[in-house]
Amino acid sequence: MNIPFSPPYIDDSVVAEVTDSLRSGWITTGPKVKALEEEIRKLSGAQQVLCVNSWTTGAIMTLRWLGVGPGDEVIIPAYTYCATALAVLWAGARPVMVDAGSDFNISVEAIRRAITPNTKAILPVDIAGWPCDYRAIMQLVQEPEVKALFRPTSPVMERLGRIIVINDSAHSIGSHYGNRFSGTDTDIAIFSLHAVKNVTTAEGGAICLNMPEPFDNEQLYTELRLKSLNCQTKDAFTKSKAGGWRYDIVGMGMKANMADVNAAIGLAQIRQYPHMLARRKQIFQTYDAFFSQKEWAILPPSKQDGRESSYHVYALRIKDISEEQRDEIINEISKQQVAVNVHFIPLPMLTLFREMGYKIEDYPQAYENYHHEISLPCYPQLTDEQVQCVVDTVAEAYHTVVE
Repeated sequence: MNIPFSPPYIDDSVVAEVTDSLRSGWITTGPKVKALEEEIRKLSGAQQVLCVNSWTTGAIMTLRWLGVGPGDEVIIPAYTYCATALAVLWAGARPVMVDAGSDFNISVEAIRRAITPNTKAILPVDIAGWPCDYRAIMQLVQEPEVKALFRPTSPVMERLGRIIVINDSAHSIGSHYGNRFSGTDTDIAIFSLHAVKNVTTAEGGAICLNMPEPFDNEQLYTELRLKSLNCQTKDAFTKSKAGGWRYDIVGMGMKANMADVNAAIGLAQIRQYPHMLARRKQIFQTYDAFFSQKEWAILPPSKQDGRESSYHVYALRIKDISEEQRDEIINEISKQQVAVNVHFIPLPMLTLFREMGYKIEDYPQAYENYHHEISLPCYPQLTDEQVQCVVDTVAEAYHTVVE
């Protein structure tokens, strides 16, 4: 049975919404982007939402707005996708990598140990859609001794008066922590809307703004939207109107805007996301029921202690195996045309970061999580028959390699 890992959810409503955009005569940033921003704002509870062309661009733009530069440090997990670190580097700061916890996410104690006067931001990552411990992280940056250590290097930092927390919510749209949905747990959160995510615009991201006073999030939305359009005082939609051609460039912006033809995909999906999310949860529960009977399986966190996942991927870990055995199991699974993945290769194991001096030996839990992990497909289009095929194939592959 041929089972892909994460195909996009494309039904008639998606096709109709995209066709409507194409036939409208306007395909770049316009009314559908604004409608998608409003839908994400309603879903997340964020005060303001700005859609951009990728998570990475959104993170770079946010860090540049913060004013980070040479000598500044941004704490990130060693266990994440490269974009988390690359955004920090492109913004001009230094990524300070810290170890993970056993739940895949960044260790709060490791964050505490890494804070210095140069720390300007923390970028926790919700691995596989499982929320980080945001209560603890937000309490940490508010502690008097941590605030006393803070040394602002920009006007924005001066106004905030503490380390900013920017949630890498690439995987976690629809997850929640206590009574707060992803997108509202931190100062700023950024969703990915990439092709393999729970909600997609093919390529895209969404910046959720929840800055505390004295910041005005509506004003900040306007500022960042301007930055996303090269700091051009009129967007292309406005310029296209009769007599509306004249514009100005008022700052050093970026080309980061989302197009309407992309937003149309996400707009159709997000309107039915509760149904899509419920199906993902159902698949998770089927996996849990099967693998909980296997003494060699470690189930991923999904719902506990007031937190609930977005059920992005099922991050299965297998006990007492080597990295080489894990890879052999994946090869056996692939022979049955079942696509699985690994989330993620820790950053210090990648050539770029290894050559910058990061060493995987400094992040033992990140490596421990990685070398046992196999990500199983989890998306609404999976049938019950396909889900059963996945679990049977994984179990058979385990027995082939290990026993």
